[in-house]
Amino acid sequence: MNTYEGMFIFLDNLADEELEQAVKDVREEIEKLGGAVTDTARMGRRPFARLQGKRHKAGHYIVMNFTLAPDQVAPLRARLKLKDTVFRNQITSATPAEPGAATPASEEN
Repeated sequence: MNTYEGMFIFLDNLADEELEQAVKDVREEIEKLGGAVTDTARMGRRPFARLQGKRHKAGHYIVMNFTLAPDQVAPLRARLKLKDTVFRNQITSATPAEPGAATPASEEN
């Protein structure tokens, strides 16, 4: 099991109860794949810098730290793409790299 940090942006038009349910849904997806969420931090609602004039102008930012098997990260991303409430997500490895090892690249979708 590796440790990961996920930045999840949820749609701005979600009410508080809907946002709570959306965060719970992401947590449940991680747990369905055999992972465990260790920490959740709310960064609040923030406007998007580069999407002026587009349909979505802001989002609710949530950061989750979790453990998950490395081969389950791609299925997690696939499941999150099916969620209407998740606007964007970025999952990066938070496992400390061994000395001399290449730094893992972060992926975004």
